[in-house]
Amino acid sequence: MGEKTRWEMKTIRIMWAVVVVVVELLIGAPPANAFYLPGVAPRDFRRGEVLEVKVNKLFSTKTQLPYDYYFLSYCKPPKISNRAENLGEVLRGDRIENSVYSFRMTEPQSCKVACRVELTEASAKNFRKKINDDYRVNMILDNLPVAVVWRSKDGSERKIYERGFPVGFKGKFSGSKDQRYFIYNHLNFKVKYHPDPDADTSRVVGFEVTPLSINHRYKKWNENSTKLLTCNANNKQVLQPGLLSQEINSKKEIVFTYDVSFESSDIRWASRWDTYLLMNDDQIHWFSIINSLMIVLFLSGMVAMIMMRTLYRDIANYNQLDQEEVQEETGWKLVHADVFRPPTNTSLLCVYVGTGVQVFGMTFVTMIFAMLGFLSPSNRGGLMTVMVFLWTFMGLFAGYSSSYLHKTFNGKDWKRVSLKTALTFPSVLFIVFFVLNALIWGEKSSGAVPFSTMFALVLLWFGISLPLVFLGSFLGAKTPVSENPVKTNKIPRPIPIQPWYIHPLFAMLFGGVLPYGAVFVELFFILTSVWLNQFYYIFGFLFVVFVILLVTCAEITIVLCYFQLCNEDYRWWWRAYLTSGASALYLFMYAVFYFCTKLEITKMVSGVMYFGYMFVIAYAFFILTGTTGFCACFWFVRKIYSSVKID
Repeated sequence: MGEKTRWEMKTIRIMWAVVVVVVELLIGAPPANAFYLPGVAPRDFRRGEVLEVKVNKLFSTKTQLPYDYYFLSYCKPPKISNRAENLGEVLRGDRIENSVYSFRMTEPQSCKVACRVELTEASAKNFRKKINDDYRVNMILDNLPVAVVWRSKDGSERKIYERGFPVGFKGKFSGSKDQRYFIYNHLNFKVKYHPDPDADTSRVVGFEVTPLSINHRYKKWNENSTKLLTCNANNKQVLQPGLLSQEINSKKEIVFTYDVSFESSDIRWASRWDTYLLMNDDQIHWFSIINSLMIVLFLSGMVAMIMMRTLYRDIANYNQLDQEEVQEETGWKLVHADVFRPPTNTSLLCVYVGTGVQVFGMTFVTMIFAMLGFLSPSNRGGLMTVMVFLWTFMGLFAGYSSSYLHKTFNGKDWKRVSLKTALTFPSVLFIVFFVLNALIWGEKSSGAVPFSTMFALVLLWFGISLPLVFLGSFLGAKTPVSENPVKTNKIPRPIPIQPWYIHPLFAMLFGGVLPYGAVFVELFFILTSVWLNQFYYIFGFLFVVFVILLVTCAEITIVLCYFQLCNEDYRWWWRAYLTSGASALYLFMYAVFYFCTKLEITKMVSGVMYFGYMFVIAYAFFILTGTTGFCACFWFVRKIYSSVKID
């Protein structure tokens, strides 16, 4: 017993050391910036100080394929320089670069000429295609995305921010039936700032834009000092009677211009993201989540009450019966000599349980970081970066869990199980990701991950995750396992004919409904944020839903496992995993429904990309919920069979 305790304590110390290292790597920051997250600390600007506008990807909810800003023939600076993106930004397709748009703090500018561009046939075609696909332009000022402001339709004065502005629009000239394409070539920027009278500085708290299409005219071109006839630098009124919109035609030039105005605001720097995070349907959102939680909590309470009362009565009756009387009884006690018989494909079950522990650890810690504010929208790409690194370092727990369970089944080849654990799920993920990346690359989209990033991901996989899985497997193989509460006979007990409602398919379909019901409302908002380019930030509610999901998976699996054992069917190992894991089937079915009703995707590549990524999400959800149900059932079976007297 002393050796077992020492091994367990040593294993716990090693695992916690790895966790501490991961936390320090992910959230570590210099002491001077301890209050603010790295990269999102406030910056003070003095009057006249230069404000540089950066450009980001072009994005469309119709195609889901991002493109570099300079993929279109926009104004280019003398030298285009990329900002160093983190891993999450690269995987999201962000390409943040410098631009020709430059302001000076609190110094308004009117009718500023950016450049003129003569469109070729190819560039004009690109513009028309992007307008057809509803692409939007994204710009950034002091880490704030540019937004078009709309008024709420409910009659209130509330402003709604929509990220980015359209490339252009389609329309017709009066008296003409031909549809034409027009570009937004004049940008009316408004920069909101919060002044600090004591320091004589200001902080940027808002970045708005009103895009306009103006067919500029001039007498003589003099680069940026050109005097335009369609607007006056001394006159703030840009829109004048008789102005025509700028049509997109090949071999025609387009003059790009912009205005910038500054407005003092009472919004403090810490609250500047609030306007971006306001939701139009917040009342429906809150009501739906609370309603879903109440229903699931009510059902969970009923399940727990029934199970506690039924099991208490069964255990009391079995302990009062003699051995001869027990032989005449039916129920879960009769299969005590077979209930811990190892299932078929034990190594595969160990691999999936270990991977589930890895998915759970990554999800749980990510949500904790998100609730603490480390993964707010201002920390662009932070969510995906943290998930990748957490997945890598959680390989330690995956290896330990799979190896420990393998040892429980009296398995000896822990190295083979460790290798399968390190390769099975990541291989599926990598194959899907590689195929989708090749398709995206064929579309010349910036969403295609560069070779250097692919190499870095493979290096994380084989250089860090795989060794950690082997380390965890070694620790799991050396950790003494607890003995089963009952012994297993050498000859398997015959299984009687089962009623229709105990059939595995029925159990899976029924068992997957309740866990899916715990998350389907939140799933809608998550899919909306991912595929409709909106912010998701209520991680507190998401964490509550996540806990409810785990509880629901555990309880529904225990109930169905209990019914199965009562019918003298002891093959519960894989059934426990598949029962709650079947909720992933409902998740994928909802993804199909969402695709047909909410998205306007028409391109073949975009559809393949959507279903490819949703398959990966559903597969990970299957592993997470399946592992949760299995672990709960494993605990439940050991608990009830250790509570009865077996001769």
